[in-house]
Amino acid sequence: MALPAWDHPEPLAVDSAPVPEYGTGSLADLLPTLAAGMAVPGMTAAIPELTEADRNCVFLIDGLGWEQLKAHPDEAPFMTSLLTSSRGGSGRPITAGYPATTATSLASVGTGLPPGAHGLPGYTARNPATGALMNQLRWNPWTDPHAWQPYPTVFQLADAAGVHTAQVSSPTFQNTPLTKIALSGGTFHGRLSGEERMDLAAEQLAAGDRSLVYTYYAEVDGKGHRFGVDSDPWRGQLMYVDRLVQRLAEQLPPRTALYVTADHGMIDIPFDEQHRIDFDEDWELRAGVALLGGEGRARHVYAVPGAEADVLTCWREVLGEQFWVASRDEAIAAGWFGPQVDDRVYARIGDVVAAARDDVLIIATEREPKESAMVGNHGSMTPVEQLVPLLQVRS
Repeated sequence: MALPAWDHPEPLAVDSAPVPEYGTGSLADLLPTLAAGMAVPGMTAAIPELTEADRNCVFLIDGLGWEQLKAHPDEAPFMTSLLTSSRGGSGRPITAGYPATTATSLASVGTGLPPGAHGLPGYTARNPATGALMNQLRWNPWTDPHAWQPYPTVFQLADAAGVHTAQVSSPTFQNTPLTKIALSGGTFHGRLSGEERMDLAAEQLAAGDRSLVYTYYAEVDGKGHRFGVDSDPWRGQLMYVDRLVQRLAEQLPPRTALYVTADHGMIDIPFDEQHRIDFDEDWELRAGVALLGGEGRARHVYAVPGAEADVLTCWREVLGEQFWVASRDEAIAAGWFGPQVDDRVYARIGDVVAAARDDVLIIATEREPKESAMVGNHGSMTPVEQLVPLLQVRS
């Protein structure tokens, strides 16, 4: 008598992942659309719902996803009142890009390019020149920023076209490599308090007949990582930044469009073995792996030479019901990193790329103790991580 076949669910299909809206509604499309409306050469109005303005301001709130904002109307009454204005009055969000993480998203915002072109494809990625992991948020170990990301920023192109261009952020970020390759062009103004940033952003908008101003606030993300996105500290930060948005909106000079957006959303992951899979304790996942990059919900896996196919097979068998698991070429073909990937970026992407669908993390308690202890996480292509607001106020 024949034995029954082993009933094993099929792994998630690579092409079933909800790819970001590159080219029509992603973070990479925002500044080119605004710059095109200010007649900056070479820029394309990629987000069709937006209309032109002489002065444009982007206020990026780190970590404030669309779903988190909609779930907290009491803490964010002003931004909640703007939900219907999102994406040019369509009331819809845009997408962050993959992976939905700060270094990648800020590079997409500033360059107007998807990750496959600007070349910051994750929180950590392998440097093909050295074979070592590089942290692209902290820029460690050091590498030449302009060799790593050679394209001009939209701010630089706008400044060259005669647009008054400025960034208003924490003084801490003024000379960082990430700022240099993603957010430079025009003048940088460092201010410590949120209120000072809002006031100065309004002043900078008024300083030119055509102006492009960027400002940023980080602590919504910080409190989410440490305490979770429904904690009292996180709610307190949301209340504070809601007041900042209103403060800036009430000071806009004439002919201005203010856009409030974010670099990613966030999801809280329970602290148990079911939801947190420890790579450092799992011999199957470690087999044949030379380097583990990315972050818990968006992993780049670099195989020992010759073991690429075996690692892909193993990761699919172990994780394929909870993660979209793809080879490098499959992820590129599916458009995860944008419509094309530059040659210099190709080997920065993992031999295997794993993006979480379920409420689960691949942590590494020995290699990444701090990251493994975070409550709130992000990185993948799920709506809670990908969807970000594009709230609008016009004067």
